[in-house]
Amino acid sequence: MRLKQEALTMNTKRLPVFRRLAIAAVAAGMTFAATGAALAQGKPFTVSVIYGPQKPQALIWKKFAEEVEKEIPGQFDFNIVTDGALGGEKETTEGVRLGSIHGALSTLANLTTWIPEGALFDMPFMFRGPDHIDKVMAAAPGDEYKQLAEAQGFKVLGFITYGARHVISKDPIISPEDVDGKKMRVLQSPLHIELWKSLGANPTPVPITEAYNALQTGVVDYMDMTMSGYHALKLFEVVPQFTRTAHIWALGAVYLSKPYWDGMTSEQQAAFEKAAAIAIPYFNDLAAAEQEASLAKTVEGGTVVHDVDGAVWQKAMEPFWQAYAPNVGGMDKIQAIVDVK
Repeated sequence: MRLKQEALTMNTKRLPVFRRLAIAAVAAGMTFAATGAALAQGKPFTVSVIYGPQKPQALIWKKFAEEVEKEIPGQFDFNIVTDGALGGEKETTEGVRLGSIHGALSTLANLTTWIPEGALFDMPFMFRGPDHIDKVMAAAPGDEYKQLAEAQGFKVLGFITYGARHVISKDPIISPEDVDGKKMRVLQSPLHIELWKSLGANPTPVPITEAYNALQTGVVDYMDMTMSGYHALKLFEVVPQFTRTAHIWALGAVYLSKPYWDGMTSEQQAAFEKAAAIAIPYFNDLAAAEQEASLAKTVEGGTVVHDVDGAVWQKAMEPFWQAYAPNVGGMDKIQAIVDVK
């Protein structure tokens, strides 16, 4: 069965989205059962996962299905379609809106196509860490986002944390002043470019496929990256200094098709919400462990890790926040997040 599933994934990845969605029923029949054994025939619930079955992005749905089954046995038949067989993030989101896919995860950055207000959560040095993120998203900012999502046809059950971006460099970067005059490889994003300009750096767009050579040859002096990306791209070989700035966190949503949600009974909705409350911290723990394991492997290869005073970096960000705030709803939105204790 696994061979059939993998073959289907390989054959469908390059198909147009509508053809992929058309074969969703076939794909669903070849995915692993969420509880390890076929669930009783119930209401079909198809989940799209763009990663493999052993990644946290898939395991969260397995946990979710197990918890729903405990609460309301046999009422749902979970089909977790992995390896991007139903498309990438944007294609999956369209599928959820159309109702051909019932549930998925998405970065909030991806969802800004439909919910542009979500760009607020990409502001740098705004979050103090995972605990702060959880408190913010359980408060008014998260509630407001859920309402905006519903208006676009999505039911957000909760928020997840994928990880953070950190600074990697040849020479140690500890304080904001250390980037002044340095050339930085940046994402092709106005926010990222303006952020580092505000600290005196010289942002230089470089494709990620060329980042290794650019860092090695001195085309750029430093860049930012997740722990897992730092390891996977072997960047520690050319920039062995890793600074835990955690300046931008990648947040995500566990979301469903709103029409599908509306078609559930109140008992079923309660079971889904309870399952999400258990599955979300489970995912966050898995994702954090995966990131730290990646960093530990680079330390074995010679990486030197530096911790920083987040308050110092946050203070240095205030002029940028003031200048960029109109793009994300105003300074009061940013301050409301910073003030959450």
